[in-house]
Amino acid sequence: MLLQAEHISKSFSHSGQSDISVLENVSLTLKDRSSMAIVGSSGSGKSTLLHILGGLDKPDSGRVLFRDENIHQWNKKQLASFRNKELGFVFQFHHLLPEFSAFENICMPAMIQGKKIEEIRPEAEHLMELLGIIHRTTHRPSELSGGEQQRVAVARALINKPSLLLADEPTGNLDEANTDSMLRVFFEAIESRDIALIMVTHDTGIANECDSVTHLHKGVLSQG
Repeated sequence: MLLQAEHISKSFSHSGQSDISVLENVSLTLKDRSSMAIVGSSGSGKSTLLHILGGLDKPDSGRVLFRDENIHQWNKKQLASFRNKELGFVFQFHHLLPEFSAFENICMPAMIQGKKIEEIRPEAEHLMELLGIIHRTTHRPSELSGGEQQRVAVARALINKPSLLLADEPTGNLDEANTDSMLRVFFEAIESRDIALIMVTHDTGIANECDSVTHLHKGVLSQG
């Protein structure tokens, strides 16, 4: 098993108000090279769950196991290394660095590992070819369309050959034409590289592209 979440609960406190429960006793399992969609409306807790699965936030109770190791027992350095080497993140907004080119943005996670640009170049250019953005190598984010920006973000998430990709509404800012095109290359890239995927979305049509679909409603997860 690649990833297991066991009895995850999470609440948030607001000044002068009772704690608001976001996740209640959530459990899920994900095998290597499989894909799962978590469907839920805005405010259902799906982004919070994704952040906990990726070690960006901690649960109030429960645990997350990655290859049988509890990630929330690791220190900050271990968690940062885990996220850099094992995970790829794709968010609704691309979060590209505006002062760098598309190519440089893609290379950033590998450079954090200490690799040099010329060592990274073949893989980065391969991903840009795969995602249809090789002609945008030297362009900065402001010079790219929304679809192109998100493809650069996907390439950046894949550059370190992660075991697991976590995607939070990856087509949420795209129009219908760009969404269809983006999803096609998105799934082709994942399948060709044998990467597991957890994607949160409000769109059941997109969710049905995955191997399994779960639903999150008021912090409670259900199958099917």
